[in-house]
Amino acid sequence: MSVNVEISLQGSEEFNQAIARFDSAMRNQVHTQLSNWADSVKQQAERIVPVRTGYLRSSIYAKSQDWQLQVGAEASYAAAVEFGTRFMLAKPFLAPAVEMQLPQLEG
Repeated sequence: MSVNVEISLQGSEEFNQAIARFDSAMRNQVHTQLSNWADSVKQQAERIVPVRTGYLRSSIYAKSQDWQLQVGAEASYAAAVEFGTRFMLAKPFLAPAVEMQLPQLEG
């Protein structure tokens, strides 16, 4: 089972009003900055993910579409590593990566 962190900016009324006032060049610039942030989260997750064979690290992705960002890992055991199981302690890598990169998004 893969694991995915999704951040949607569509729900914020203030955000929608601000974006509506921007011209297309400014909207593109904001979208580029958000995509860069998602890539930073991906890179951070790749640095901190536990590595045995490297497959989990290679399955980490970042996607941005419209005003929605997704960062996750497609390896079938990614959720077990992130959240743990009754047989294995969690070794989170996505949630900490998002937390480490939040100051960039807020700034």
